Amino acid sequence: MEFMRRTIVAFLLFFSVISSKAQDYEKLSKAFEASYAAENKGEYQQAIQALLTVYRADSYELNLRLGWLHYMSGRFTDALPYYQKSIDLMPVAIEAKLGYVLPAAALGNWAQVEKQYREILKIDPMNTTANYRMGLIHYGRQEYAQALRFFEKVLNLYPFDYDTVIMVAWSHLKSGQMREAKVMFQKALLIRPNDTDALQGLGMIK
Repeated sequence: MEFMRRTIVAFLLFFSVISSKAQDYEKLSKAFEASYAAENKGEYQQAIQALLTVYRADSYELNLRLGWLHYMSGRFTDALPYYQKSIDLMPVAIEAKLGYVLPAAALGNWAQVEKQYREILKIDPMNTTANYRMGLIHYGRQEYAQALRFFEKVLNLYPFDYDTVIMVAWSHLKSGQMREAKVMFQKALLIRPNDTDALQGLGMIK
C-alpha cells in the first residue's frame, strides 16, 4: 500500500509539473502575441510591458526581443543589457551580437561595435554582414588594404552585388591599384548603368 501511495503521489506531482509548464507556455505565448501586436502599432512601451509580465532572466528569447524593443523605442542604453544577457546565454548566437550592434552604434560606441563584429567572425569567418561592415570601418579609417580584405570575402560570395563591388572599386582606387579599380567600376556599371559613383571613380583613373 505504501508503494502504491508513493506511486500515486509521484504521478500527481509529475502531472502538476506538466500542467504548470503548459500554463507557463500559454502565458508566454500570449505575452509575445500581445507584444507583436503593440509593436505593429508603434506602441513600443506597451510591447515591452507585455513581455515584462512574464520576464525571466534566463530566457534568451525574452532578452533578445526586449533588447530590440528598447532599441526601437530609442532607449539605446537600456537595450544593451538585454542584448548582453542574450549573448551570455547563447555565446555563439550571431543574431544577438548583430542586435547588440544596433544600440551600440546609435550611442557611438564604435569599440563595442567592432568587438561584436570580430566575435561574429570568430564564429562565422564568412559572415557577410560582419565582413562588409568591418570593411566599412577600415575604409572610414583610410585603412584600405584592411578594408579590401573584408570586402573581398563578401565579393567572393556575392560577385555581382553592387554595394560590395563599388566598395572594392573605391578601396582599390584609394590604394593606388588603378587597373583593379577600373575593372570593378566597370562591373558596377553593369549592375547599375550610368551610376554616378562608378562614373566618378572611372573619371579619376588616368
